Formats: sequence, C-alpha cells, structure tokens
Amino acid sequence: QVQLVESGGGLVQPGGSLRLSCAASGSSASLYLMGWFRQAPGKQRELVATITSGGVVNSGDSVKGRFIISRENGKNTVYLQMDNLKPEDTAAYFCTGKYAVIGRNYWGQGTQVTVSS
Repeated sequence: QVQLVESGGGLVQPGGSLRLSCAASGSSASLYLMGWFRQAPGKQRELVATITSGGVVNSGDSVKGRFIISRENGKNTVYLQMDNLKPEDTAAYFCTGKYAVIGRNYWGQGTQVTVSS
C-alpha cells in the first residue's frame, strides 16, 4: 500500500515563500494524480492544486498566480512552490495521490504551514 510523506512546512512571514515536497513509497506503480489539499481550523478541506502524470494541472482560485505544482513521475514525488504567502494560506497541507481517474485517494499525514509576522 502506498504511503505519502510530506515535508517542507513551517513558519513564514507574509510575502515569503515555502516549498513543500511529498514522496510516495510502498509501491512501484506510477500514481496517475498527485496533489495538495489544505485545511484550516474550523474550515473544510479545500483543493490547492493537483497534477496528472501527463502534466495537466488543476488549482484552486485562491492560489493561482502564487503557487506552482510540479512532479517527478519516475519518483512519484510532487512539489508545491508557494510564493507571496498570505496569512489566509495558514493551514495543514495534505498530499494526496491516486492510481486511476476512478479510484481511492491516498493521503499523507499533513504538514503545517503558518504565515504570520
């Protein structure tokens, strides 16, 4: 069973940058889709960005123009470059992956991103 492990979260000032990474292990099969969701206290989990093995990206409106998602297909690794961070970006960020369009989503444990002065 695949396991997803995130890294790269932390505390950053408004306007700063962070880069999140997520690596999948436990299976040699290539994940069709990988990406990121986030959840702030008291709010529902929301889409940040996802990317398919073919490079098709889907991102949330609140991060367009500021966050860039990329992946290394051969390594089942996905990255999230976050620039011009805002306090409203503060949340737990969760990595997700799935093997097919119709299939279960696997989730990481999450990494905390806090944007504060």
